[in-house]
Amino acid sequence: MKKIELLAPAGNLEKLKMAILYGADAVYIGGQRFGLRASADNFSTEDIEQGIKFAHERECKLYVTVNIIPHNEDLVGLPEYVKQLDELGVDAVIVSDPGIFSIVRKATPNMEIHISTQANNTNYMSASFWYELGAKRVVVARELSVDEIKLIGEKTPEGLDIEAFIHGAMCISYSGRCLLSNYMAGRDSNKGDCAQSCRWKYQLVEEKRPSEYYPVFEDERGTYIFNSKDLCMIEYIPQLVEAGIFSFKIEGRMKSSFYVATVVSAYRKAIDSYLSDPENYKFNTEWLSEVSKASHREYTTGFYFNKTTGEDQNYSTSSYVREYDFVGMVLEYDSETKIAKIEQRNRMIVGDEIEVMSPHQDYFVQTIESMENEDKESIRTAPHAQMIVYMPMQQDVAPFTLIRRK
Repeated sequence: MKKIELLAPAGNLEKLKMAILYGADAVYIGGQRFGLRASADNFSTEDIEQGIKFAHERECKLYVTVNIIPHNEDLVGLPEYVKQLDELGVDAVIVSDPGIFSIVRKATPNMEIHISTQANNTNYMSASFWYELGAKRVVVARELSVDEIKLIGEKTPEGLDIEAFIHGAMCISYSGRCLLSNYMAGRDSNKGDCAQSCRWKYQLVEEKRPSEYYPVFEDERGTYIFNSKDLCMIEYIPQLVEAGIFSFKIEGRMKSSFYVATVVSAYRKAIDSYLSDPENYKFNTEWLSEVSKASHREYTTGFYFNKTTGEDQNYSTSSYVREYDFVGMVLEYDSETKIAKIEQRNRMIVGDEIEVMSPHQDYFVQTIESMENEDKESIRTAPHAQMIVYMPMQQDVAPFTLIRRK
């Protein structure tokens, strides 16, 4: 069985480490220019260098987004930038614009290029077109079914990899090509500064009655008419593999370290379980429970099995489902004393029941029996952001172990 790549988002260096430690085969990041997540922390040159070292030491890959839809002034400095990425050892760049593609090919002839979902690849002819120009991979549009993706794989050269989103936020506009944010808030989504105007509350106004606002449905609160549910395909790993998808992509460079670790870990288990014995594979409902512990909207399968309907939208709220809090991360652990040094991320109190999740292990549940601060003073609560606390653990843990509380 061909190895499937699990590709995870990384908005900063900590998230990159989380993604890789919890099971990602590759990560995609944005530099401080030319990417489509202007509000993410993004990576400085030094961070990229550290990220490449961390990834390559663990036989993982690192891809950099260069996928803005550029105007003339956005091309200034681009050749020098991609040359620098090449010198650092980046494994591939992700592009959507033919002009940027051309610059990358000329400036760094040996750089691997992936074609972004922003390029709206919906058929095998466009995928073959990019391959013939020198692209190694095409990220297909989210608006395709498994059958359409399978046909693209069958009708394109064997050397072309197919990548597809399998988890995360869905865009109301065609694969992200949206002008709504620019019009409503002056923030250009095609340059990485989307205000997510599609998630706002809207009401209907009739042209000749400008002061009268009508709910689109009979609801005094208004309605979120563009607000899609989140994509979740963890129950359908066999169908994705059979469709010929090589790289399973998780959305979320703006999401937390907790989100990245939780979602990556669950998909890692599901993918490995299937690839180890496809004929006897059985879905474990615990994997769906795990991805649901990260903050999310209600789930949908998007366009994979049918055209979307009103059932794939959430008209009542744009809020997230959030049943668990990320309360701490293990920095160090003393196996003799069984005491962990923990960086607090949300308020913890002695007596709290917590779940402890380590890379490539099942989580365990324990109660916080006691805590000490950095002065070794006994404390009952850890209320201050990122304060350091020490607590006994019932099982051995490793750095980057996460602590969550329902």
